[in-house]
Amino acid sequence: MKHTGIARRAAIRIIFASLVFTLGACCIAAAFYRLEHESHVLSLICLFATVALAAVWMVFALFTVYFFRDPEPNPPPGPGLIVSPGHGLVDAVEQITEPQFMGGPCHRVSTFLSVIDIHVQNAPVAGKVVFFKATAGQFLSALKAESGLHNENVLLGFASSETPGEKIGVRLIAGVLARRIVPFVEMGDALGRGDRMSLIQFGSRCDLYLPLYYNIKVKPGDKVVGSQTVMAAKS
Repeated sequence: MKHTGIARRAAIRIIFASLVFTLGACCIAAAFYRLEHESHVLSLICLFATVALAAVWMVFALFTVYFFRDPEPNPPPGPGLIVSPGHGLVDAVEQITEPQFMGGPCHRVSTFLSVIDIHVQNAPVAGKVVFFKATAGQFLSALKAESGLHNENVLLGFASSETPGEKIGVRLIAGVLARRIVPFVEMGDALGRGDRMSLIQFGSRCDLYLPLYYNIKVKPGDKVVGSQTVMAAKS
């Protein structure tokens, strides 16, 4: 499967950087301990600070490993199916006009990814990346479905290989904590249904744009699983 292990390597980099910072802070605390060894109170404070820093780092490291988990995609078989690009909670299903890639009216299905959800995204359809646009913006709360209008985002457009001439769009949206969107794909890349395509770090939103002839299979409040949940099917 394409792009296996990218999320895990990102976690290792973050854990290593935090370890270097924590060791540096512990060394500073140890230096104060040596300087103030005659003061029992200050010695206890330095010792407590060192233990607390180590404990905080361990909790952070475990959370990072959990956050960057990346299960193997398991897309359902069958023609005319669109799978969820993200893991999270559907909170908006509507018809809008998307001018950048879809070029007109379309379905929009928006999924909120909480900080405890999986944050690797998957291709909703087999096809080629024919549109790639990164837009700088704010880092407002991704809890609001309209955050895609203002927040930093990346819009990916797929030319479906399952239905010639069909366009499917996915917008990756940063949130308050999600300060980095990491696409795994570039223009011209071909992906299978459910293949890994990106990572958004620490809480975000994922919008799916579909032609109006699709029959939406989810509703607000539904929990969806990336690469597995069928979001829409041909009418």
